[in-house]
Amino acid sequence: MISFINTFLSYLLVMIVFFVLIVLAVILGKKLREKKDLKDALMAENTSDESEDA
Repeated sequence: MISFINTFLSYLLVMIVFFVLIVLAVILGKKLREKKDLKDALMAENTSDESEDA
């Protein structure tokens, strides 16, 4: 019975670590994507401003 509990807790710990890593990866990916979208929007705005000036 003790070995079952130890094994269960070991797998539970591994699952929690994987879950935390997945959540962090999603949050980081979302932040990086928002930053890239903002940069692309600013570049598009600058490009349209330059074409109007010409």
